[in-house]
Amino acid sequence: MVFPIAGGNESKGYEISNSLRFNDDDSASLSFTPSGNPTDADKFTISCWIKLGNIGVNNAKIYDTGGSDDNNRFALQFQGTNSTLMTSNNSGVSIITSQVLRDPSAWYHVVAAIDSQNSTTNNKHIIYVNGVQADIGTNNLGSTSQVGAMTNGVAQYIGRNGGADNSHFDGYMTEFHFVDGQQLAPTSFGEFDDNGVWIPKKYTGSYGTNGFFLQFKQTGTSQNSSGIGADTSGQDNHFAVSNLAATDVTTDTCTNNFATLNPLTQSEPGNSPTFAEGNLKITMANFDTESVMATIGVTQGKWYWEVKGGWKTSNWGFGIEKASSSNTGFNVGYTSTSYSFSQNGYKQNNSSATQIDSGLSDGDIIGYALDLDNGYFNFSQNGVWYNGSASESTTFDTSNHDFTSLDFGSEFVMPTISAFGDSSITTEINFGNPTFSISSGNNDGKYGNFEYAPPSGYYALCTKRLAEFG
Repeated sequence: MVFPIAGGNESKGYEISNSLRFNDDDSASLSFTPSGNPTDADKFTISCWIKLGNIGVNNAKIYDTGGSDDNNRFALQFQGTNSTLMTSNNSGVSIITSQVLRDPSAWYHVVAAIDSQNSTTNNKHIIYVNGVQADIGTNNLGSTSQVGAMTNGVAQYIGRNGGADNSHFDGYMTEFHFVDGQQLAPTSFGEFDDNGVWIPKKYTGSYGTNGFFLQFKQTGTSQNSSGIGADTSGQDNHFAVSNLAATDVTTDTCTNNFATLNPLTQSEPGNSPTFAEGNLKITMANFDTESVMATIGVTQGKWYWEVKGGWKTSNWGFGIEKASSSNTGFNVGYTSTSYSFSQNGYKQNNSSATQIDSGLSDGDIIGYALDLDNGYFNFSQNGVWYNGSASESTTFDTSNHDFTSLDFGSEFVMPTISAFGDSSITTEINFGNPTFSISSGNNDGKYGNFEYAPPSGYYALCTKRLAEFG
C-alpha cells in the first residue's frame, strides 16, 4: 500500500491555488488551434503537475496534437498501460522512461524538453520527473526527429488523443506551461526545498508566440479569459472545454494535497470497484468483502469530511480503520478498531450496530467529525448532528458523541469505505473538493468546500492542515 501522508507543507513560498480534475469516463479534454506559426516548431518545453486518478489508462495523453505527420505531431503520454512516460512523434521517434508513476496520493512534476534538431541525439527529447532527469528504458531517437508542435492550424489537445477522441487522461493537472521556442530545464519551474522535496516556483520567462500557461482559476466553459482553459501567459491562447464543468475546478494542488480514495488499498483487487472523478466517486458491487482506504491518514487532530449517496442500499458503510488493516478483507465497523456510519442509519463498531436514523434518503450528505485528540467520532445528516444520545440539532454538541473512547495508539487512522454482498452502491466522498454541486460553500475557516459547515476546530484532510494540526 501507499503509506499515509504524515505531514504537510505550510510553506509561504509560491502557492498554487487550483487544479483541473479530468474524468476519463466523461471524455474530458481541452483543445486549442493556433492561428499563426510558432516561434520554433521544433523546440519547446511542456511543464505540468499531475496527480493520478485511474492508474494504467491505456496510452493516456497529457498533451497531444492533431497532426498527421512528423512535421505536426507530438505527444506526451503514458505508454500503454505500464505507467511509464513517453514522448513521441508520428513515425515512432520516441523515448520511454523506465520509471513508473503509480502513486495516486502524490503530485508529480513532469517536464518534456524538446529540441528535435539538437546535435546530440539523446538531448532531442528529455523527460524530467520531480526535478530529476528520468532514466530511459526505450530510446528510439534517430538522427532527425522533426515534431512541429503548435503548428499553424493544427489542433492541440490536453487530456486526449489528437487523432481520435480516446486515450483520455484521468486525474488532476495544474500549472500547465507550454513554452514555444525554448528547451528548458525543470529548474525554470521548480526547486528543491530545505528538506529535499521538489516544489513549484514561479516561471518568469517568456512563452513564445504559441505558448500558454493554464492555471485553472476560472470556471466558465467559454474559450476566453473567463473559461476553465484560460491562458494567463499573456498570449491569449485560450483553450476550449470539452466535458468539463465548474465542479472539476478544485483546490487540490501540489502545494496543498487533499485526500482522495486510494485504489492501491482495495482489499479484493481481483474484483475491483470502479473509481471516477479523481478517486472521489466509487461504485462497488458483488463483493464478498471489499474495503478501500483514503490516501491520507492521521494520528491526532480534528477532521471533517462528507459522504453523499447510497444510504438506502444495504451492506455498506463509511468510517475509519487503522492503516495496518489494509488488504485483509475487513469490513469497516465490523472490527474492534473500526467505526462507521452505514446504510439505513446504523453506527457500527466491532459488529455491534445501533440505528440512530431511520429516515435516510440516498442523496443525503452525511458529515463525519473525527476527534483523535479526545477519542470522539460524530455524524450528521444534512447538517443535523446526532450528538450521541442527545436530541438531534444543527448545533454540534461538544459533550455528547456518537462514539467515544477511540484509541488507536500511534497507528494511522484512515477514512475507509466498505461493501459486501451482492448489492451495488455509488458514493461520492468530499474531503474538501466535491464532485457534486455545493449550494452553500462552507470551508474549515480557510480550506475546503463543504455543503455544511465543519464544527469549530475541525479541518479538511489536506497537507496544509496536517502541517498545522496533524
